[in-house]
Amino acid sequence: MSNILEGKVVVNTNSKTISVVVERKLKHDLYGKFIKKQKKYHVHCDGEIPEIGKTVSIMSVRPISKTKSWKLVEGNSKKEKGKSGEVK
Repeated sequence: MSNILEGKVVVNTNSKTISVVVERKLKHDLYGKFIKKQKKYHVHCDGEIPEIGKTVSIMSVRPISKTKSWKLVEGNSKKEKGKSGEVK
């Protein structure tokens, strides 16, 4: 089973590689405060490169290069709703 994560695109300047930051919240064991943890992944994308700031889904795959072992999932972005409730 492949691992699927959601994150934000932060770098899209390379031809077939984007960088995605995945943020997660976890509770501190002793103090109970919620802490934000971030990790940046290098993601392979064959087709259209998403814009910076867009939320995308990524899936773990076999290593493509030294740092890339994630791939952009088809239908990669969440549907954003406008003020009138229409799906864009």
